[in-house]
Amino acid sequence: MTVRSRKEIHLAAHFPGVDNTTVRADPRSRSQIDLSSFEHLARTAERGLFDFFFLAEGLRPREHKDRIHDLDVVGRPESLTVLGALAGVTERLGLAATVNATFNEPYELARRFATLDHLSGGRAGWNVVTSSDAFTGENFRRGGFLDRAERYTRAAEFVEVARTLWDSWTPDGVSRPFAHRGRHFDIAGEFTVPRSPQGHPVVIQAGDSGEGREFAAATADVVFSGWGSGGCPPGRHGTRYGSLEAGRAFYADVKRRLAKYGREPGDLKIMPGVGVVLGDTAAEAQERATEIRRQQVSPQNAILALEQIWGVDLSAYDPDGPLPEIDPVADSVITQGRTRRGDTVVIAEKWRALSKEKGLSIRETVIEAGARQSFIGTPDAVAAELEEFVRRDAADGFILLPHLTPGGLDEFVDRVVPLLQERGVFRTEYRGSTLRSHLGLERPEDRGRSGRSTSGHPSNPDDRRGRGARCGERRRVVSGREEA
Repeated sequence: MTVRSRKEIHLAAHFPGVDNTTVRADPRSRSQIDLSSFEHLARTAERGLFDFFFLAEGLRPREHKDRIHDLDVVGRPESLTVLGALAGVTERLGLAATVNATFNEPYELARRFATLDHLSGGRAGWNVVTSSDAFTGENFRRGGFLDRAERYTRAAEFVEVARTLWDSWTPDGVSRPFAHRGRHFDIAGEFTVPRSPQGHPVVIQAGDSGEGREFAAATADVVFSGWGSGGCPPGRHGTRYGSLEAGRAFYADVKRRLAKYGREPGDLKIMPGVGVVLGDTAAEAQERATEIRRQQVSPQNAILALEQIWGVDLSAYDPDGPLPEIDPVADSVITQGRTRRGDTVVIAEKWRALSKEKGLSIRETVIEAGARQSFIGTPDAVAAELEEFVRRDAADGFILLPHLTPGGLDEFVDRVVPLLQERGVFRTEYRGSTLRSHLGLERPEDRGRSGRSTSGHPSNPDDRRGRGARCGERRRVVSGREEA
């Protein structure tokens, strides 16, 4: 008799397109900017009953050796605009956008997410990211002003202000003036968008540092964690853990932090980003995975990855030859717009040891050391392994990172999802209409009604120190018009 796990797996889909994860040379690869590509992947995710569809963010093309990095994705449209279009061609799928809390303002962003939540019927999600990157900041008015130590302080206050704005309308349609006075933001006024179907859009967070984990425990509904092998080249989603036991340790650490914020373990879902490669046999799956990695790490990408670690021009080196004998340059800025993770000198020594131990070339070392598909095997084997990670508390679910645009999710939905359903660990139909219902998260309370201020100041709307407050005035929206 098969023992069924009672813990349901959550699934989401990430639109491919950055770093060395996407295979754009494949003849099946299509545009990464046409609406048809986004629509195909979103419809596939909804057909697979996924919780949400997830878009990353790129605020400036990366530069390598003072030139635009031509091996990277070229062109990335604004995420909330894309999701607004997808809201019209999907019905239940959650729609999550990555938007930076460093280079935006709370009122504008809260308004855009509240609008998406209304237009989609309660399916909006916000992946909160931060930046201390002056290179990216040059595109913005306050370019590069934010010290690295301040980024989570601003982000935490940003989210609290957004929630204050979302709570400034009562559930029955009465607007209330808002006021927030804090370290980074000092605003007061009236919000234009009534309380949305979810109350608050779902908040996602992807940081893995101690600060990032604490921020997630205090603020987030979902943690998007990385998954891969050790010694990866530095990237936006670097290594977090690469084994069941390491995943369980990460999971336990983040979940234990919730209690100090009055939260329960189920209030935060941990969903690592993973790749999946399937085959009719284990050998076939492994062969496919090996070929995909060779396509992802082309000879040019291998030299690029090496230069990012060594910090110098290595274009004269043969990617099929040995690693350089020269020492790496610490704190190099050969690449701009890419998040570095870890000490590159230490990583270089690990790569040298790996190359020597296994007799690997530059390209083979990058492939061996870099992040690779997390789940490789037959559909049955992959379904069993996914279930085990969730059942043993190494994850609550997974965000799938396909290597093809836009059809990279099709095979998983057709071959693995039915097996998860047979195991009783994945839904056979949507049981609700909002992203919160898919994730099993409660609708947030109306904090404006309780009089609590998230910034440590009174939330009484009349206490606005002469900022044009119309004390006692409230407005109700009736049939599309306002009544004072």
